[in-house]
Amino acid sequence: MNIYFACSITGGRQDEARYQQIVRFLETQGHHVLTAGLASSEVKIIEGPLDAHSVYQRDTDWIRSADLLIAEVTTPSHGVGYEVGYALQHQKPVLCIYQEGATVSKMITGNQDSRLTTFAYSDIGSAWRFIRDYLENLPA
Repeated sequence: MNIYFACSITGGRQDEARYQQIVRFLETQGHHVLTAGLASSEVKIIEGPLDAHSVYQRDTDWIRSADLLIAEVTTPSHGVGYEVGYALQHQKPVLCIYQEGATVSKMITGNQDSRLTTFAYSDIGSAWRFIRDYLENLPA
């Protein structure tokens, strides 16, 4: 499955290790993560020379070509919120996961779109189990 993984870049990188763990998990499950590089510790160096339009075009192309979007939304990010809305607008299933106790935008948690699923996880293992189950039960 082609997965667009969304995570905070300019909004803060305090959850970077978790992003990397999630991407590795998805890849070990046989999925192709289009945005694996965004979880990298070097993402700001890699993204730095790119102009805003190029990033927008690349990322929206990736979302349209993805089978679904998985967003780690513990750290608030304007870009991730936009990507979630963009994916839903393009009829993509979206899974938003976040650490228990995090304050997540009510625009995410209050959205009743049937394609949007949210999940608060207690540890990375519970996140992995939920993601695995979610992907196994995703309608074709």
